[in-house]
Amino acid sequence: MAVSGKKASKQFSSSTTSMTSDEDLQVYCQPCDEEGPRLPAHGYCTDCKEHLCHTCFTAHKINRLSKHHTLQDATNMPKILQQPSTSTHTGQFDVLTTLCVKHPQEMIKFYCNDHTEFLCSVCVTLEHQVASCKVNYIPDSSGDIIDSKEYQVILNAVNTTSDKFQQMVEDVKNMIYKSNSSLKHAFVDIKKFRQEINQRLDELERQAEDAAKVIEQDNKKHLKAVEEICEVITKSLKISADKIKQLNTSQQANKLFMELKLAEKTIQSVEGKAKQLLSYDIKEHNFQSNDVILNVFKKTKSLGTLKTFNKECQPIQIKSRQSSHEGEICVKTSKDEHNSHITGMTLLTPDLLIITDCDNYAVKMVDISSQSVSDQLQLDAKPLDITRVSSTELAVILPNIQTIKFISISSNKLIKKHAVKVDGKCHGISCYQEKLVVSYLNPAKLQILDMNGTILKTIAGHNIFSSPCDVISNRSSIYVTDCVMKTITRLNWQGDVIGSYSGMSDPCGMSLSDDGTVFVCDWERNVIEEISGDCSTGKVVLQDLKEPVAVCWCGETKKLYYSCLAMNKKHDNFLFIYKLS
Repeated sequence: MAVSGKKASKQFSSSTTSMTSDEDLQVYCQPCDEEGPRLPAHGYCTDCKEHLCHTCFTAHKINRLSKHHTLQDATNMPKILQQPSTSTHTGQFDVLTTLCVKHPQEMIKFYCNDHTEFLCSVCVTLEHQVASCKVNYIPDSSGDIIDSKEYQVILNAVNTTSDKFQQMVEDVKNMIYKSNSSLKHAFVDIKKFRQEINQRLDELERQAEDAAKVIEQDNKKHLKAVEEICEVITKSLKISADKIKQLNTSQQANKLFMELKLAEKTIQSVEGKAKQLLSYDIKEHNFQSNDVILNVFKKTKSLGTLKTFNKECQPIQIKSRQSSHEGEICVKTSKDEHNSHITGMTLLTPDLLIITDCDNYAVKMVDISSQSVSDQLQLDAKPLDITRVSSTELAVILPNIQTIKFISISSNKLIKKHAVKVDGKCHGISCYQEKLVVSYLNPAKLQILDMNGTILKTIAGHNIFSSPCDVISNRSSIYVTDCVMKTITRLNWQGDVIGSYSGMSDPCGMSLSDDGTVFVCDWERNVIEEISGDCSTGKVVLQDLKEPVAVCWCGETKKLYYSCLAMNKKHDNFLFIYKLS
């Protein structure tokens, strides 16, 4: 027989386990057998259902958690090992083997409900006395835990929480995908903006070179004139000199006298001519750079900024604005046969506004600084709306001939370019990133075209539009006014309706502000409203106007330009300017 305490410990499997030796028939201390040497049992705890050695029996009567347990001595204790209460299912005995973090020599056996902490015996004695904490012995509390309601609730909570975090990963992946997609659009915008800057600088360079070439041509003309005159004079003087020599040789004194006097008179005459030729102001030139442009690039720290936006935003409240009347610009010219009828306008630069004068068949360039029309281009049909395509190109709608006419700008002159046909009576036009959005009254629809007029998408349906008039667009949205439904409809570039604003009487011309809000003319109510980008709210910014029909916003100067259709020259021939702050 092996010496007691020297045999390796065994795991208890069942009260019915077969025992084939004298030692196996001996009843031993179960707590000691779990953690160390096997010792003979001295007693039994009916609450814990465990046999105890002398040391464990004594400690059991002293410990705060177990001193009230019912103990049986060696005479009255069961003579065979009992299965612990925690073993309510067939299988291996559930042994507590987790070490305490604070006391590494002790096993975790208790749980404090007040502090939701797992404890060892030392933790209970020092920090979680029974008098102050509700401490349970884990085997006592875990007896009914198998397939319990708590098991189901917590397991469901674990699965739900796990699913939540898995979904969070998918959501973040989706958001990052959308963010990266938006950055791709931003990269395109950056390149396009750089191209626009290059185009403008190229144009300014051409202007400077043209000015130098004009002076160069004038110099060439003057040189040619001088050469021709001097050649005639030298030939005449050579003939005179030869004749004088001949008369002197032949000693014809009378004729020589007369020829000398004529030569003297000729010399006096050509010397005066020489002074006249030399009086032409010939100057040398050097290039003096425009410090304004140079300083702009020196002071500019970035090409632009990346602004964040949220498509799923909450309704935006329009801020209150203060307005002040800045004056008017007369846009009627000597070429006009009728009063102006300004139906569309777009800003090329803060000092350059391009407008369509429908009744006078004209596109006009308005110089804001000089407050005058600096150029006027006559068309073959009435232009209704206009949009900026690039810094040097525009697109104009000609409804009566179902055409989009492209116009370029060079040396501050409007020049006709090519035209593309559309498949209906068009009304409004907007351009964003080389995509044209065109509205049609009959049948009511919206089309997205490329720059060659190829239809990329058609958006139609009486449930969306009744009479789509003016249209404007940006990176995420297309806005359309409907004078019959009296609404402003917001769509995405896939053609889905993502917002709508009602309550207007006769919405017409629109303009986008720098922060994404939309200025809209209400012709019947004589007001201009500012509507949030999500079309959830709106506020009147200008009122008591005279039939406003077209509007344009300049974010740099914070000025709003609008035109009227009041059927009188007092209003129709002018652009009205207000500053908003």
